[in-house]
Amino acid sequence: MDFAQQQRNPGRHAVGIGIVLVLHLILGWALVTGLAQRMVEVIRAPIETKIIEETKPPPPPPPENLPPPPKFAPPPPSFVPPPEVNVNPPPTPAPAITVTREAPPPAPVSIAPPAPAAPPAPPAPPRVPVRTEPKLNFATTCERPEFPRAARSAETSGNTVIVFTMGVDGVITDATVERSSGPTREHKQLDRLALEAVRACKGTPGTLDGKAERLTSRVTYEWKLDN
Repeated sequence: MDFAQQQRNPGRHAVGIGIVLVLHLILGWALVTGLAQRMVEVIRAPIETKIIEETKPPPPPPPENLPPPPKFAPPPPSFVPPPEVNVNPPPTPAPAITVTREAPPPAPVSIAPPAPAAPPAPPAPPRVPVRTEPKLNFATTCERPEFPRAARSAETSGNTVIVFTMGVDGVITDATVERSSGPTREHKQLDRLALEAVRACKGTPGTLDGKAERLTSRVTYEWKLDN
């Protein structure tokens, strides 16, 4: 028989319902008569608890062979002041009498005014180097130029000024006519001859502080008809 057939049996349902009704009736009677309250009190009694104080263990016994307590030095005796000693002060010496004599006033001292300072010496002038000019001598060392016939016929005369530069060996390195002897053609011819004579001449070199130097100078050549 399966479970579905068992559920369809009405007899079994009636028995279950009856048991439930009996239990409800018993419970109601118990409530009315106070049986239920007694059962609750019986059940509550064993649940009650008591607080028991915890017992403390006894203290341990004191240790044996303890070291003796330290010994302290006795306190020093109270201060006793020394006996008073009366000391007589030494006799006060009599004050010394000092006799002072006034010194004569000092003689007046005349103080001469200071002499005026000498003016500073003027600065020394700068040193000027000693210089000697180079020289040309047409009377002894240089050859004189020949007077041209055309200039002599025209009676031409004058002075030709020539600027020249001489080396340390006396040789002329440069020469130019600075001033002509005159305006005519014959004068120009005289200037050219004088310039050629200077360039061909060897003279005495100039010096600077006694040492031969390459210096520049000038010479004047005079043209005369009686030359």
